[in-house]
Amino acid sequence: MAAYGLYTHIASNKFRSMLLLAGLFALVYVLVYAGALVAEVLIDSNRTAAFYLSHAFHDLIVAAPIATVVTVAWVVIAYFFHQSMIDAVTGGHDVTRQEEPRLYNLLENLCISRGITMPKLKIMESPALNAFATGLNPRQYSVTVTTGLLSALNDKEIEAVLGHELTHIKNGDVQLMVVAVIIAGVVGFFGELFFRLFTNFSWNTSGGSWSSGSSSSSRSSSSSDSKSSGGGAVIVIIIAVVLIVVAWLMSQVVKLALSRSREYLADAGSVELTKDPDAMISALRKIEGRGELPGATSAVMELCVDNPREGFADLFATHPSVQSRVDALVKFAGGHDPGPLPDPTAATDQPEAQADSQTTPPPLSQGPWGDAAGPASPPPIPAPSPSGTAAGNPMGPWGRH
Repeated sequence: MAAYGLYTHIASNKFRSMLLLAGLFALVYVLVYAGALVAEVLIDSNRTAAFYLSHAFHDLIVAAPIATVVTVAWVVIAYFFHQSMIDAVTGGHDVTRQEEPRLYNLLENLCISRGITMPKLKIMESPALNAFATGLNPRQYSVTVTTGLLSALNDKEIEAVLGHELTHIKNGDVQLMVVAVIIAGVVGFFGELFFRLFTNFSWNTSGGSWSSGSSSSSRSSSSSDSKSSGGGAVIVIIIAVVLIVVAWLMSQVVKLALSRSREYLADAGSVELTKDPDAMISALRKIEGRGELPGATSAVMELCVDNPREGFADLFATHPSVQSRVDALVKFAGGHDPGPLPDPTAATDQPEAQADSQTTPPPLSQGPWGDAAGPASPPPIPAPSPSGTAAGNPMGPWGRH
């Protein structure tokens, strides 16, 4: 479903969310079928490939209700507790107006100006410059801001970042991202489970059978049966491994369904809320290259204003570059780009002596009040002359007597 504007983008997000949820169940069934193939080979390794494929399909039909119930339970748990999981990873905690009046007032003013439901406000103790929004419904919506962002940005820039996150909530981007995280979590869990089960067994080439890593199989067969049936088992195991790998890759490629245009629309929505494109540009320039959250998973980083993690020459990056976002704001919103800002950590690499020489003012020369380095003392009082003027000094420091 193509999106050509704000409202079609919101509708497209909802449609893709439903497709992703349907795809979640399809990937789970693929993993169950791959697990059934491995189980059939472990039970009896002296069968043909057609036998394994047909019996594994029957096992899939039997196990499908159980797999469906487990997947639904996973989705329900993620629906109600995903925020708690994210907070456990990032260390975010709720704050009130009394604790953070500056941040709370900025967010509240934006919500009141556009009639948006006030989301929960959270603070993450981190020197990184970043923020992200989460939630699946108005009661769960929240905006998390790092302490580093609060200390580095001024009020206008923070307001622009908050407007960016509110636009993500308004456009339905947050729901789509959470659904993608759920899918990656479910498929990744089952994929790793099957891989661990598979690696605990090894193929016995002499007997044409599978044996566990701790004990060898006691089964034996003729050389002719081993040649005919062992090949079928190997083929089936290869098929199972390929299915598991494909399912895992598809769960990761789900991120490609999250169009990077959502970041451009969120930037535009922030400008619409604040009427200040320069504030959004300035905030992006300060955040650029400084948004890495230590210990955060890739799923959390994909929710942030800027995700500095890139892969495969930006092909699989979930965010466009800051430069392209700034160029769009300059072109379509009339903003002004100050250019990339220098890295603040570069200044700390200079020798301390050089820094002291640049910051310490040069010593003052001796003036009318004595040596600048010594204690201040009043000027010497000249001896009075008979005429009432200072001898040899008709002009004092304050003018003619």
